[in-house]
Amino acid sequence: MNIEDKLESLGLKLPNPAKPAGSYKPCIIVEDTAYISGQGPLLNDGSFAKGVVGENIDLETAQIHAQKCGLAILSALKAEIGDLNKVQQLIKITGFVNCTNDFEKQPLVINGCSDLMKEVFGNKGVHARAAVGVSSLPLGFSVEIEAIFKIQL
Repeated sequence: MNIEDKLESLGLKLPNPAKPAGSYKPCIIVEDTAYISGQGPLLNDGSFAKGVVGENIDLETAQIHAQKCGLAILSALKAEIGDLNKVQQLIKITGFVNCTNDFEKQPLVINGCSDLMKEVFGNKGVHARAAVGVSSLPLGFSVEIEAIFKIQL
């Protein structure tokens, strides 16, 4: 199934790509590998979900924020390669969770993105990953996720 059709069948829509908040590109291609810069939980109005997991954001909301990071990742990738059907494999994601010191469920938060990728790409969306808790993220993001994809040139 076409990836865009798959997203639509899941009731999901890619947001417009976020503008970089610094001196970097959202996506860099090196040979057959796409490196996606850290993406925040992009909301429909172009703003980002903010807050601290375990303080003013619960686990379920944080998982939704991680899914929104995943959609922002796909948006940045599509803007660079034009067609998400060129994805051969999602290699790795690294997820950062803005959380309280006693919050220990970072892997469950990042599942919001991991589960999205598996739903969208099937086995090509199963990946290696890291899930890390941090004391703050840029612009007050609740979650930030970066990704590496193998793509067809």
